[in-house]
Amino acid sequence: MAEPQKQYITPEMKTKLETELQELIDHRPVIAAEINERREEGDLKENAGYDAAREQQDQEEARIKQISEILQNSTTERSGVVEGVAQIGSVVHVYYNGDESQKETFLIGTRAASSDNKDLETYSEQSPLGAAVLGAKEGETRSYSAPNGNTLTVTIVSAAPYDSAKAATPRSDS
Repeated sequence: MAEPQKQYITPEMKTKLETELQELIDHRPVIAAEINERREEGDLKENAGYDAAREQQDQEEARIKQISEILQNSTTERSGVVEGVAQIGSVVHVYYNGDESQKETFLIGTRAASSDNKDLETYSEQSPLGAAVLGAKEGETRSYSAPNGNTLTVTIVSAAPYDSAKAATPRSDS
């Protein structure tokens, strides 16, 4: 069976997720001590402190699992990403329905671990828009069905490998 393709995440997001994961792992003994302390208070059926500590532990363990899966199934590698073609790991500048005033800039990658850049939306390659533009070259127009059922066209103005320093800035010739 072929190994599934890894999702692209930005290097900054990878660092942020690794830091959060380590903080959660380092917090495990603290929450375990809290649970033990609350357990010693007596009857567990009516012990709100114990219930709250267990709930927090469950939430933290779920987040550890989620982050671990994201990191395991993602990559910051963009060796195949080239200038001028919309690919996973590309920042794409587009306009919609032939109206050059309706511009948008976005990263093609996993939404679970998008860029920290608040001006840069992230679309999965499996989303309607992401799937429509994947593989498109600059100047190419593609159509796709939006979630509301409308058919939209999108024209690629530019596509370039993700670079945090210039990710949300359109090229000067666009």
